[in-house]
Amino acid sequence: MDAPHVVGGPRAALGSAALEVSPLPGGRSGIRVGGEISALTSASWERALSELARRHAGVSYVELSDVAFVDVAGVTALALTAMNLPEGRVVVENPPPQLQRVLELFWPDLDRIEVAL
Repeated sequence: MDAPHVVGGPRAALGSAALEVSPLPGGRSGIRVGGEISALTSASWERALSELARRHAGVSYVELSDVAFVDVAGVTALALTAMNLPEGRVVVENPPPQLQRVLELFWPDLDRIEVAL
């Protein structure tokens, strides 16, 4: 996950979605994600989360300001990743509004994820 990569087709095409994942700049542990997190991009999202968990050391950051949409399955994958970490937490920065609503609905007491708006 050293270089950005795109999964999916052109965003303008009907029925396609793209997801771009890259490391965070400035030495912060985590990833920057852009595009859509949906059934069409779930494999790439889950690979990125697996890599994030593998490299996790106390606090990992997930920057989502360029994510237009995240479905419930995408939030579930994030929650499961955070719950399975041996220690620490995941800080999710600038997510789409539905991410926080889904977390509050299904995992109201999950303290392994911090949402920073």
